[in-house]
Amino acid sequence: MAAMDVDAGSGGEGRPSEKDLFSAAESGDASALASLTPADLSLRNKDSRSLVHVAAAAGHPQARKEDFHSLESDMLGLGFDGGDAAAGVLNAKDEEGWAPIHSVASTGNAQIVEILLERGADVDLTTDGGRTALHYAASKGRLNIAEKLIAHGAKVNKKDKFGCTPLHRAASTGNAELCEFLIEEGAEVDAVDRTGQTPLMHAVVCENQGVAFLLIRHGADVDVEDKEGYTVLGRASNSLRPALIDAAKAMLEGAEEMPSPSRPTRCPRLEGDEESP
Repeated sequence: MAAMDVDAGSGGEGRPSEKDLFSAAESGDASALASLTPADLSLRNKDSRSLVHVAAAAGHPQARKEDFHSLESDMLGLGFDGGDAAAGVLNAKDEEGWAPIHSVASTGNAQIVEILLERGADVDLTTDGGRTALHYAASKGRLNIAEKLIAHGAKVNKKDKFGCTPLHRAASTGNAELCEFLIEEGAEVDAVDRTGQTPLMHAVVCENQGVAFLLIRHGADVDVEDKEGYTVLGRASNSLRPALIDAAKAMLEGAEEMPSPSRPTRCPRLEGDEESP
């Protein structure tokens, strides 16, 4: 079925126009979507997003799960309940290569993530940049989203086009709790990106001491070199280097506690990163 453009005009026969349908999906107005037909699932807005994608990306954090479930059911329960047809809608990508699951993982509504996965969204679907929903949850520090994605089988060591795993992304944000969770779920502590950098190097470049100490405690290699020949200490700032040396010494000496870390910072490495529109 060919996709229809949202600018197609009025709906005719007393039905809402395509523009009104997209406005209703964005605002969470289930009553305005009561007259949906299966053909409406092929509608796309100027960003090539479907009604389901728009509704999911909007998030409606104030809405109860059952309210959104009703809205979502109005859009997906049109002659089919799950199966290939629903999955096709849920996994359709917009012009930026994003599917609904990527948008929701980024914006952070765990309940909608659960609904999408229950309906058949592909948990490991990648964007044009090779990133999965778990990459975006990790980039935004969303532990609750990461938990749901992994519970549904998300691959914890999946690499994007830059060779980064979700642990690389989480290490850059400075979320130690999320990093701990990913490691417990099997994340490779010394995975390397396409520049040869490990999650520890990402944490160090971003001056996230807490995550750096956690990775060292989990056995991260402090002597590994990236493709430019830099080690972890070589990448560290002058202010961070002594703390890393102390942490490595404490680990070697079997200390039960690591030195007190500084607070995480917003890493310049993440600026300009793919964001949810």
